[in-house]
Amino acid sequence: MTVNQTATPLHALTSRRSFKFLRAPAPKTDELEQILQAAMSAPDHGALRPWRYVVIQGEAIGKLADMALDAVKRSGDPRMTPEKEKSVREWMASVPLFIAVAQKIAHGNTKIPEQEQLLAAGCSVMNILNAVHMLGYAAFWSTGLGTYVEDVQDALGLDSLDYRFLGFLAVGTPACAVPPAKRPDYREFVTEWTGAA
Repeated sequence: MTVNQTATPLHALTSRRSFKFLRAPAPKTDELEQILQAAMSAPDHGALRPWRYVVIQGEAIGKLADMALDAVKRSGDPRMTPEKEKSVREWMASVPLFIAVAQKIAHGNTKIPEQEQLLAAGCSVMNILNAVHMLGYAAFWSTGLGTYVEDVQDALGLDSLDYRFLGFLAVGTPACAVPPAKRPDYREFVTEWTGAA
């Protein structure tokens, strides 16, 4: 899958979709730098830069699988059956790049509400997803892999006191063709306010 170079930038945004099943290659080093730099352009009230990223690739992906799956099992999550663990390991082994995502919490900042910090982090992630797509790759934002298990975020250096862990971006090349996503008509979600009644 590649972006049509003759398409408008707006088409690149509206044609983006999530791809769970990925394979190599991942973005090259210079492309990954461009992708992560795009994340820095997110709207950010107060210039707090509340986004944090941890890049995981190569042999570290197997270590991530071991660490995250062990932590999920220790947490007692009943969904982590042997069959589920096997399928997750197989999926992770095919993905060439993971990016862990977190919000850095600015404690006690009364000027910038925490929800605005979280929104800025989410906008930064969206810039990554769009940049990945525009460079001809694909991504999937996963909140599996122990996103809500404290031991996982601590192991990634994102302690739960100062960070809100938001999951992983799996990045690579689509492993199979997938039809374009069907999007709703925007009019179902938009109204116009013209003033008080």
